[in-house]
Amino acid sequence: MTSILFVEDEAPIRDMVRFALSRAGMEMLDAADTLQAESLLRARRPDLILLDWMLPEESGIELLRRLRSDSERRDTPVIMLTAMAGEEQKVQGLEVGADDYITKPFSPPELIARIKAVLRRATGSDEAGLLHLGELVLDPAAHQVRWRDRPVALGPTEYRLLRFLLSHPGRVYSRGQLLDYAWPPHEAREERTVDVSIRRLRKALAPFGLDRHIDTVRGTGYRLDPGGGSRA
Repeated sequence: MTSILFVEDEAPIRDMVRFALSRAGMEMLDAADTLQAESLLRARRPDLILLDWMLPEESGIELLRRLRSDSERRDTPVIMLTAMAGEEQKVQGLEVGADDYITKPFSPPELIARIKAVLRRATGSDEAGLLHLGELVLDPAAHQVRWRDRPVALGPTEYRLLRFLLSHPGRVYSRGQLLDYAWPPHEAREERTVDVSIRRLRKALAPFGLDRHIDTVRGTGYRLDPGGGSRA
């Protein structure tokens, strides 16, 4: 399920957005300020962050600056939400690294449409939100993986791992990063479990000739190569 971190200090707005996201099949994590947001981000990587500009103690733009300067979190998509409609503020948010900008008040349908559009750009999914690797299709909404309409059986860990790698093709991730991004915080977190899950994922993809797309980068970690590179 797509997870959205919403950083907003007004509870009624959080409740409204939570309802809209749930109807769209998305999960919402919420924080009332940047301190709570940082705590959540240390425990879990959301698929997208909705970030209010005006927050108590510290503005959302300061959190955005930190995210964009952090090598491990800089690629997380961010949509800024704000009551400030001036062009100067909008330009500032985009220059700091926001992927989109929505002015309050906004309608839930517009918000959902913007989220889906940003996620498509960030993950390389198609108009229906599907992720592709050749003729393999991963449907996040249905939690299904198919190859030429044939179901591909994956365990929950291998599914999360494949979804993450498909969403970030070509980028190398260490075992520690994959644990942070693709494993729930309550599960055992040992780097050797990543190697085990990679082997299981390759085994599941091997009948379709797709195991070659998961590369081992010696001394670093793993990456998904859409072109089908070396596994060495």
